[in-house]
Amino acid sequence: MCLYAKAKLSTRGGLAFLLFVNHTKDLNKKVSVSAQEMELENMKKYNIAVVGATGMVGRTFLKVLEEINLPVENYYLMASARSAGKTIKFMGKDYVIEELTEQSFDKDIDIALFSAGGSTSEKFSPIAASKGVVVIDNSSAWRMDPKVPLVVPEVNPEDIKWHNGIIANPNCSTIQAMVALRPLQLAYGISRIIYSTYQAVSGAGMGGYSDLENGIKGEAPKKFNHPIFNNCLPQIDVFLDNGYTKEEMKMVNETKKILGDDSLRITATTVRVPVFDCHSESINVELKKPFDVEELKKVLADAPGLVLQDDPANAVYPMAITAKGKNETFVGRIRRDESIENGVNLWVVADNIRKGAATNAVQIAQKLIEMWENGEVTR
Repeated sequence: MCLYAKAKLSTRGGLAFLLFVNHTKDLNKKVSVSAQEMELENMKKYNIAVVGATGMVGRTFLKVLEEINLPVENYYLMASARSAGKTIKFMGKDYVIEELTEQSFDKDIDIALFSAGGSTSEKFSPIAASKGVVVIDNSSAWRMDPKVPLVVPEVNPEDIKWHNGIIANPNCSTIQAMVALRPLQLAYGISRIIYSTYQAVSGAGMGGYSDLENGIKGEAPKKFNHPIFNNCLPQIDVFLDNGYTKEEMKMVNETKKILGDDSLRITATTVRVPVFDCHSESINVELKKPFDVEELKKVLADAPGLVLQDDPANAVYPMAITAKGKNETFVGRIRRDESIENGVNLWVVADNIRKGAATNAVQIAQKLIEMWENGEVTR
């Protein structure tokens, strides 16, 4: 049986945050931090804005922020004029949504978590950055900008150090793949990657969610080109001139940037499936060095943010239904690819709205605060 349990401990400016414990009976059992509460009270407090607070990812930002105890003095929740004035319960208080304007960042704000779409980010992120705010953006607007770090905290946290006011959150399907592939890159090197994805409708926002809900009732789709209920759509985003979709090329290009290797050979096929939440991915990897399968499993089991679920004799493997609501990435079905030398197959599953978006962004903020506290990055 290959089920590994481990606790992840990281230091945040002298303050220990015991983030997650992976337990064989409860892979998402959280451990509260109580011994360090006095020290947390004495830390510098930061001000955080959440832009797009009423959207699917924005609301999940708030859930994750409630779970992760950051040293925050004030939160500011912002959205479009359409949502301004609404009230959201957060941290036990009622917050009134502020309208996002060019003056929104005149107040003292340290970090802004953006999930309001690419055009909004393109306009407002530079405004916020010009006023000393560090923007962590969930859209695709800045991901491939060479002056903007593209960060998965378990993979390339050091890239945060060269930010110029904007840090990009990768695409949801890319994030979970990186958590699983980085330990293999470090241990064996990677030559080639083949992605085949099975992506939930929530990745298309509320419109995708509604298409599946309504499709079950026999209604025609509004978001997708074809019915998603009882169907699989081999198209996510628009088609490009090379025959790939924009989503597929996101995975190719973002992987190279995050892993820091433009020589990687990568191909991808991304598919929308009739599942509400959590993306699943079949990843075929060609490694540079020979490997022992059991040793490779141990490498993955010991990797940060990754939970190994690989006990096929007892039908234990990652599934969307068990990954939902979790912050970790799950990997299993690990087996040698016998068609090539040094090939291995992985099955990787994660909650696309949590680790694929909101959780990753909050973890970037958490790491940034740690770097400020430790003096690694100048505020």
